[in-house]
Formats: sequence, C-alpha cells, structure tokens
Amino acid sequence: MTLEELTKDWLKKRSLILGRAAADVRNTEQLKSMVAAAIDAFGGLDILVNNAGILRDRSFKKMSDQEWQDVIDTNLTGVFNSCKAAVESLNEGGAIVNVSSLAAVMGFFGQANYASAKAGVITLTKVLSKELARKNIRVNAIAPGVVNTEMGMSIPEENRKVMLANIPLGRFAEPSEISDVVLFLCCDMSSYVTGQTIHINGGWWA
Repeated sequence: MTLEELTKDWLKKRSLILGRAAADVRNTEQLKSMVAAAIDAFGGLDILVNNAGILRDRSFKKMSDQEWQDVIDTNLTGVFNSCKAAVESLNEGGAIVNVSSLAAVMGFFGQANYASAKAGVITLTKVLSKELARKNIRVNAIAPGVVNTEMGMSIPEENRKVMLANIPLGRFAEPSEISDVVLFLCCDMSSYVTGQTIHINGGWWA
C-alpha cells in the first residue's frame, strides 16, 4: 500500500473534516487561538508541522539587521512559538515535524540568516525529541533541497542552473515528494523514529 493510499484510507476511516485557521508564527496569541480552533474543530491535536518560512537573501556584508531578524523571527523563533503553543495540547503519541533546509548543512552564499535559522531548527528538534519523549511525542525534522514551490521558483534562474548541476537525480523536488516524507514521520510507520533530520535533496548532500 502506498503512502497516498494509506492517507486516503486513514481519512476515510475517520471521516475527517478538513479545516483551516491562520496565524502569524511570530505572534504567540494568534498561535494559541489557532491551536484552540483546531482542537475545537477536531476534538484534539495529534500532529504539528512547522512549515512557515521566508527568504531575505543578501550577502553578509550587505545584509541589514532587519533582514537578519525577520528571517530568524519567522524561520526559527516561529518554530519555537508554534511548539510552545501546541505542546501542552498534543495528545500522547503525537508527532511534530519541523521543516529545516539543505541550507542548514551547506550554508549557501547570501543566506547567513536563512541557513542559521534552519540549522537552529535541526538542533531545536533534537532537544524537543528528548524533552517530549516522556509523553511519547516524537519530534523530527526534514531538510529539503530546492522544491518546485513559489519559494523555490523565486531563486534566480542562473542560480537554479548551478544548483541543478549539483543534484545527481538531475531535477528539483516536487511538493508531493516532500509531503510524503512528512506523512511518514507523522504516522505509525515511524513510531520509533525521533530526533532525526531526513534530508530530501536528490543526492545533492550525500
């Protein structure tokens, strides 16, 4: 059975109703309201995926204090804030998946802010996996390379060509190839996996 088939079967068995609530991950009060709305809609909270992220690329010499802080606030502190807002409500046996990046381990030019934030996400994941294990809550991270999303497509074409030349599989990832790994980390098939970072980059960093 494929992950897609498992997902459909899981949703069908639970007659799950999908909903949506918005929050700025820099705003702790908004996050608390979002968690409350989720619990009200679904009767509990089992999974948290931290996927909010922004880019403010510029060389270290030219990067402003605000460009540094904006990325740290969203990409790293936002993960801390979201986990803080949700952790007391997460059911025992739940899962948290934090989205890091290949930049965390490769440190791309012009991404001092982004790479630092995403490296912090990996370390935060390790810490939380130890602290939340007593509730049997698993905490893992994924570190995608370039993905064919709006953010990925915003990379200048010349840079994309250089990146592509470094990927053994010869292409960028599709969003579904990232979400499939997230699904794996949220389901029972990964019940003994915690504190790990799974790299999804087509062999770029191997």
